[in-house]
Amino acid sequence: MKTIPLPQTDLTASSIVLGLMRIEALDDEAIRTLFRTARDAGVTVFDHADIYGSERHGCERRFGDAVTLTAAEREQVLIQSKVGIRKGFFDFSEEHILRTVDESLAALKTDYLDLLLLHRPDSLVEPEEVASAFDALQAAGKVRNFGVSNHTPAQVELLKGSVEQPLIVNQVQLSITHAPIIASGVAANMAGLDQSIDRDNGMLDYSRLTGMTLQAWSPFQAGFFTGVFIGDREHYAELNDVLDELAAAHGVTPSGIATAWITRHPANIQVVLGTTKPSRVQEAAAGSDVTLSREEWYRLFTAAGHTLP
Repeated sequence: MKTIPLPQTDLTASSIVLGLMRIEALDDEAIRTLFRTARDAGVTVFDHADIYGSERHGCERRFGDAVTLTAAEREQVLIQSKVGIRKGFFDFSEEHILRTVDESLAALKTDYLDLLLLHRPDSLVEPEEVASAFDALQAAGKVRNFGVSNHTPAQVELLKGSVEQPLIVNQVQLSITHAPIIASGVAANMAGLDQSIDRDNGMLDYSRLTGMTLQAWSPFQAGFFTGVFIGDREHYAELNDVLDELAAAHGVTPSGIATAWITRHPANIQVVLGTTKPSRVQEAAAGSDVTLSREEWYRLFTAAGHTLP
């Protein structure tokens, strides 16, 4: 398993993050098997959010009920959760952040979160409230590190004007087929080409310049929960041909190559899996150890339909 340093911290983390948004319906043993398989494959980061599950904290609660960690085992993993999405609106108020973290800790049966992310941007955010909440959580030992999810560079800078803690992570959607944070830069300044539209204000370059780690969610989704591109020959025949060819050449599966495409980027992007199948975790972990050549990386990029001017 490839590991990466997390800038602005003394932490080293796995390049694969196991997302746990779909575990609510699993029984305890299935959750433990998924967790053990991930740990055996080298995964150290486990991703939650208060909204995952049929009710708030549903998946966090299932994880806490199923997985019991000794103090030593707890120190060997990084547990992160997210806050801010409520039914029908977003909420970065101090009261909501503090209350939600307490609920998450109780559900997960842990004393602290290694990382707390602000979920979808709250347009009504008061950065001073966020800063006060973060200060209280850090002082109480409830949260050790902080970050965001789906935020633009300007939104991060707005928070930084008040928040004193480093914002070390930005979790964003990224796959070979859904790659505007990469593709727009490749085709910059090409009038009339949709790919050239900068939809995130230079998020990728900003993250590299400021030491924020990007975490790629939906790494195998064609678009915004529009289906998986791996094996979809109706819409992505050429891409699947290249995935199969490179999988055979590197001794991994197509999903391993799709993982390697993300982990090959020098920004040290982490891949957030959403699977409940232990075998998929193993496939992705194997893929993270593959270093694609520049030619292979760009072959996948163009086979997915992106333009090289």
